[in-house]
Amino acid sequence: MARLKDALPNLYFPKTKNLHKKNNREGHEFHSCRFRLKENCGFQPLRELLKPGRLISPPGTYFVTFSTWQRRQLFVVENYARLFLKTLYHYRRESRYALHAFVLMPDHVHLLLTPAQDVTIERTVQLIKGGYSHALGALVGRNSEVWQRGFTDHRIRDGQDFVHHRNYVHQNPVVGKLATDPSEYRYCSAFPGFKLDPWPPAAKATILGSNSCGTSGTRALPGLKQPQPNSQILRFSDDH
Repeated sequence: MARLKDALPNLYFPKTKNLHKKNNREGHEFHSCRFRLKENCGFQPLRELLKPGRLISPPGTYFVTFSTWQRRQLFVVENYARLFLKTLYHYRRESRYALHAFVLMPDHVHLLLTPAQDVTIERTVQLIKGGYSHALGALVGRNSEVWQRGFTDHRIRDGQDFVHHRNYVHQNPVVGKLATDPSEYRYCSAFPGFKLDPWPPAAKATILGSNSCGTSGTRALPGLKQPQPNSQILRFSDDH
């Protein structure tokens, strides 16, 4: 009986190799930082324990932010910054999402994008963060922490909200005193040469036809005038 009792933990809860450690290092879990993992009460089938803890977000366009591990100034290194842009556009070319705006700051990233119909925002962030972690590890020849766990997101409500967040993204280098004009900052979508996607009519219709679920914490830029919702989105090439 004692031997059977000792064997039960391994039977119901098989060990995995450094799974928790890997998720902490790569920082691309399925849950964002505004959701807590659900606590499991009692015994459940293993498939239930593996389900993501955050609620799956509805389709639409999202403003997303995530940070480097311990806010390290990772992207002051040009090779690291260019590698991130390469990763970002790699998944865009695979049609995983439409990319509307981005900025790569020294220790964090802002993105404005619309996931494909069969891709959630959680999966989108996992692809970008996980893909970059893998590529950076291959480049530097070692594995180390790259990202803080999780991400924050805001679901775009309407055209004015879209323009406001696009301007917020583009003004980040100016507010951070990295440039005097957004078009001067090389790791921002306002810099000439990047190809961007227009805001998809299908995503706009979905958003306008449902209730918004944006998060708090999206801050307006002081003194920044918001352009009209019908402002044109510039289209660039991604030959960077």
